[in-house]
Amino acid sequence: MSEIIKAPRGTRDILPAESWKWEYVINTAAEVMKDFGFAQIMLPMFEHTELFSRGVGETTDIVEKEMYTFTDRGDRSITLRPEATAGVMRAALENNLCAQGAFAKLWSWGAMFRYERPQKGRYRQFYQIDAECLGIENPEADVEIIDLSIELFRRLGLKNLEVVINSVGCENCRKIYRDKLYEYFSAHKSELCESCLARLERNPLRILDCKNPECGKIADGAPDIYDSLDDDCREHFEKVRAGLERLGFKYRIDKRLVRGLDYYTKTAYEILSGDLGAQNAVAGGGRYDNLANAVGSSVKIPGVGFACGLDRVVLVMEEQACSFGKIPEPEIYVVADDEESRKHAQILTHKLRNAGVHVECDISGRSFKNQIRNASGCKLACIVKDGKFEIRSKDDSGVGIVSKILEREREKFVDIKNVLAQKSTGFVDKALEILEHERDHVTNIKNVLEKKRAGDYSDGIVKLDNLDEAFDYLSANL
Repeated sequence: MSEIIKAPRGTRDILPAESWKWEYVINTAAEVMKDFGFAQIMLPMFEHTELFSRGVGETTDIVEKEMYTFTDRGDRSITLRPEATAGVMRAALENNLCAQGAFAKLWSWGAMFRYERPQKGRYRQFYQIDAECLGIENPEADVEIIDLSIELFRRLGLKNLEVVINSVGCENCRKIYRDKLYEYFSAHKSELCESCLARLERNPLRILDCKNPECGKIADGAPDIYDSLDDDCREHFEKVRAGLERLGFKYRIDKRLVRGLDYYTKTAYEILSGDLGAQNAVAGGGRYDNLANAVGSSVKIPGVGFACGLDRVVLVMEEQACSFGKIPEPEIYVVADDEESRKHAQILTHKLRNAGVHVECDISGRSFKNQIRNASGCKLACIVKDGKFEIRSKDDSGVGIVSKILEREREKFVDIKNVLAQKSTGFVDKALEILEHERDHVTNIKNVLEKKRAGDYSDGIVKLDNLDEAFDYLSANL
């Protein structure tokens, strides 16, 4: 017998026990993005390879070692996206989102792919939330992006976070800085790892980003970039710092922070968590004013953005015991005693779901006893037996049902009042239509009130005579 095929190394299944947490984070992100004026964009999961080799940088670890690249049947080189920013810029250019001086504030989320060693919170298929502000060169945009990422984590309840910033200057600044770094690291060649020896000749800035502890010690003594910044880059960085301080944000300057992508200019930043060990960044980003030109645009389109890893955010939230909201579970479980009752249960379940109620009904042929057991975790259980409907409440004796039903019906009569007041064409007919539609509901209210007066709500049990009464009770009591 053959073995069950398993998921490839570095990938995983997000199962129902965890997926609801992801949904909470994504929904929270969507709310924050809306509050900051960012519109969602959905991007292809693969692009032409040159988008990343030219945009991300030929000498980066991502392009050199980590991309999933293949030749398709049209003999084109295609790469599964390792990050989102280059794709967002490509989409903006292709669709003229920043034409004639316009700017675009865009966000997305989805899977990214990098071939790297799997470790805590890091996978070969991983998921990111990404936000990009395109077409604005002012440092206020940098501050807003950092503010956006901090606000997202604040709403998610994350603690023990640190904001780290740096300036990587512009191309002119970096040319001067590269020469200084080359001279410094050349004096330490014998102490550098094999990868950094190659980086020394191609792009010595990448040595600052090396995760080898010995290379890190050497990089700590390297010259910082601030002495190499021109007036424009220095002023931009100071305005970003002033903006963060104006908003009350604490931050730390790290001269070794260059990020792993060549498209960054001026501002670079990360948000670090004290709960993730050595690979402790939960978000990172910065400015990339030359990316549009690198991927083929003849017009400069400045940009700034950030991305955060969903896998790592959820992991940190779990370790810090943050709230993910309420676990999704049915509000009502409809239990059927026999085959005829199952038909009534099916109709009631259908109507409640149409009304937007989370309701479950057994479809596997479980016994009555097992159905009752499954219903034990729900707020309400509706037992269908002999054409009658018995509703049992887990935590409510039914005392509030009368006011809830009356409140719902009061809103309907307000609708009628508004129709009559407008006196538009056919307003009388429309009012009569609403009244006719509500007639049956009013009759059911009368029946429910009479049962209340007769004491049928005692011990949290409500007994109703027909399906419509059961529907009205259940839909109004949630």
